[in-house]
Amino acid sequence: MYKEVTLEGSHLRLEPLQTQHRDGLIRAICDGELWKLFVTLIPHPDHIDAYMEKAFHSHRNGEGLTFVTIDKASGQIVGSSRFMNAHPQHQRVEIGSTFLAKRYQRTPFNTEAKLLMLTHAFESLKLNRVEFLTDFLNQTSRNAILRLGAKMEGILRSHMVMPDGRVRDSVIFSITRHEWPGVKQHLISKLNP
Repeated sequence: MYKEVTLEGSHLRLEPLQTQHRDGLIRAICDGELWKLFVTLIPHPDHIDAYMEKAFHSHRNGEGLTFVTIDKASGQIVGSSRFMNAHPQHQRVEIGSTFLAKRYQRTPFNTEAKLLMLTHAFESLKLNRVEFLTDFLNQTSRNAILRLGAKMEGILRSHMVMPDGRVRDSVIFSITRHEWPGVKQHLISKLNP
């Protein structure tokens, strides 16, 4: 279901993760030492190979597709995002495992990447629902998801055990097919004020 496809916008290009993206991903992760954020699951540069193998395995099993985020102006890899936890029989997928190099945070990059992924999910894959999941303590991520136009549905209590042993509550958000036209218009207006 998740065939490899490149998604292109004004500022960035989302390319399916390949082995040659390894060093660029490490540079993006090191910009801001993103692995140190305890409310995320961004891999330490030493664990990038396991991260990539998990992404490849997920794609082979039809569970999703991982993209690298490339700044079109510089050609540099500046982050990553993925379709994950796909349920084709229920026409839904999660967008997650998103990160951006520190210098690209609070720029149009996250908005444009999500616009591209959501457009693909609803208009090409014809899905009914796209989910977002984040740590209850990650207020920055929660706010970013709300700014996209997603709706908070609830809190999944004691949902995950984090690498440091902390038991995490997760907040679930979604955008549905009938909401998509309005959300799309909202995202386009954010990118072209």
